[in-house]
Amino acid sequence: MKKFLSLILFCFFWVISDGFSQVSYSLKAEMGRLRFNTNTVDVNPGPNWKGHNLEGQNGLDINVQNGISYRDKLYAGVGIGYLNFEGYEGVSVFFDLEYVPLKTRLSPLANLRIGQTHIWNQYEDGTRTAMAEFAFGMNYRIRESFSLYAKTGILFTQQSSLTPLQLGIRFF
Repeated sequence: MKKFLSLILFCFFWVISDGFSQVSYSLKAEMGRLRFNTNTVDVNPGPNWKGHNLEGQNGLDINVQNGISYRDKLYAGVGIGYLNFEGYEGVSVFFDLEYVPLKTRLSPLANLRIGQTHIWNQYEDGTRTAMAEFAFGMNYRIRESFSLYAKTGILFTQQSSLTPLQLGIRFF
């Protein structure tokens, strides 16, 4: 019985250590253009209404994310970004989940980003809202240690929908 228990414990610790050996630290940096699509909320204007949070403004975003990568396929991390919507500046803080299904040089990718944005617009102290982004693109592995990617999709934030066009680099 002791040998069996020892064997079970050995296998348990071996599986755990093997799983963690596939996890590595990753850093991502990206820059993109946000094309305004439409306002997603129909507003019944009241006396303090100063217009939609984004009145048709296109934007620019710059993001940096830190996280972990599992087998260079699944990435999970947190990020912070700078936003500029034709004069309205802001920040975003988000959780980033990305999947690159193939280990080939050129591979598709799927991305989900959930968090919050805060922009300093026409309202006193600006506005803060939730954000959700769904994106698809292509990943090009330059070396084992880094890759370039391009992606597009749809972003919902500030009561608006936008189309992000982003280029980035990932370090493993």
